Amino acid sequence: TLLNKWKQTISKFVCFVLTCQLFILTVWAKPDWPSDTGIMAEAGIVMDMDSGAILYGQNIHLTYPPASITKILTALIVLENCNLDDTVTFSTTAVNQVEADSGNKISVVAGDQLSVEDCLYSMLLVSCNQAANALAEHTAGSISAFVDMMNEKLAELGLSDTAHFTNCVGLYNENHYCSIYDMAVILKAAMENELCREVMSAHTYTTSPTEQHPEGIQISNWILRRIEDKDTHGEI
Repeated sequence: TLLNKWKQTISKFVCFVLTCQLFILTVWAKPDWPSDTGIMAEAGIVMDMDSGAILYGQNIHLTYPPASITKILTALIVLENCNLDDTVTFSTTAVNQVEADSGNKISVVAGDQLSVEDCLYSMLLVSCNQAANALAEHTAGSISAFVDMMNEKLAELGLSDTAHFTNCVGLYNENHYCSIYDMAVILKAAMENELCREVMSAHTYTTSPTEQHPEGIQISNWILRRIEDKDTHGEI
């Protein structure tokens, strides 16, 4: 009948309108990233570690001295080229080629021997420059040869246009620089390495015995310790 046809037409029209409305809601459901979002630091980045997608960025391609986070790339290269149980001997150069005020976090002396694993934990948990130097010499034969490996790795990661390293520990040098984007890519590569991820996330570690520490050296992750201290005591 005419009435039934009219009802069918109305029903189809309503379904069409609802379908269109649903489509519109789906398209516009995700709001734009706030245009006034910023951070107090000069540069910053939020990167998805699975896809590498940049979720937020501020001055991500400006270059800066990377300081001790240089050691993340050092650790990655060591893990790609060495066994954890390899023996590392600390040379006079490894012990002394550091900034005057950087200290000796694990009190090693020339001639001390630790495993690659011991050195990695010492380098990443307490930022020991001597351990980084010793690992570089063990891996490449010399610190300068290891630096060549670092820059080759930067090129492999597609970062050679904005990153260049001159040492394995992060000592200041006008030719030692990278952007915050570069460091995010390096960290992503490091986190994809299971052993590197395990070392960086450790809370504590005890090394093998040394001459100065016959019972081994007990170290703890200084970054996690500072976070825990802040949670307990407030700003530090």
